[in-house]
Amino acid sequence: MSATEVSTPRPAARPTEAKPPRARRPRTFEQANRRLKWTMLAPALLFVGLMIVFPLAFTLDLSLTDAFGAVNAGKSHIGLRNFVDALEDTRRFWPAARRTVVFTVGAVVLETVLGLALAMLMRKPFRGMRWVRTVLIIPLLATPVAIGILWLLILDPTNGIANHLLSAVGLPRQEFLGSVSQSLPTLMLIDVWQWTPMMTLLLLAGLTTLPEEPEEAALVDGANSWQRFRHVILPMLGPTLATALVLRAVDALKTFDILYATKGAGGGSDFEVETLNVYAYGLTFDYQEYGLAAAVLVLFTLFIIGVVVLLRRRGGRKNA
Repeated sequence: MSATEVSTPRPAARPTEAKPPRARRPRTFEQANRRLKWTMLAPALLFVGLMIVFPLAFTLDLSLTDAFGAVNAGKSHIGLRNFVDALEDTRRFWPAARRTVVFTVGAVVLETVLGLALAMLMRKPFRGMRWVRTVLIIPLLATPVAIGILWLLILDPTNGIANHLLSAVGLPRQEFLGSVSQSLPTLMLIDVWQWTPMMTLLLLAGLTTLPEEPEEAALVDGANSWQRFRHVILPMLGPTLATALVLRAVDALKTFDILYATKGAGGGSDFEVETLNVYAYGLTFDYQEYGLAAAVLVLFTLFIIGVVVLLRRRGGRKNA
């Protein structure tokens, strides 16, 4: 570079300007309410989830072992052997499964028909309706064990009031719960007596929410009472009826206390009312075969889930 050349100084670098922070969009009321809702529900959901997941996981793990004598005793995993043994048991398992289905289907069908009939009768207000509803819910107030003992005394073959009433009208005396062939139908009728009021109240609640315009239009068109019920009321009542059926069917499948209170361990001398619940109870507390009992309970749980899915699909198809 020559002496005459003058170096041009470089301009100083301009300091970088800090970008202003992006303003956060204000949270809407719906967003804040949704976050608050899940924040408040999270502890309860976590607790309920643990109370469901842990017993199921423990039962499933126990079903894969040869646990016997004590749950905390030494045991080894044997795979699906307990499930195979249960499914191959034609003397106790499959008869218990058949009785479970017969008891559930028979009781739920009768309760639904009677409950719907009573709900239709009480749909319109009438004099004394409050007293009728009060009397109707009385069977729901007592525990199933107390009801079982009560009916055990009423249906006693020797001193029960039921046979005294039959003799008074000239009918032959019955053994009821003392008979191998009559025990299961008798217990189905006891279950119907206790739980028909619940079906009545559920269906009555659904009937009171139905609009009156479709039925009035059918009446104007000349439809009689049966036609209005069959083609107008019953389709509109479909969702409520499906929900009531699912709730009652699942509850009937799990029936244990009234069976055990009236017939004792094993469901009677000839296992005449032994359902899967009673069978699993006997395996656990009478025979202490914990692994096999857990396998039976897992199979029973899968059966209940299948029934719920089937009923929901059929109810959804009818309502579509």
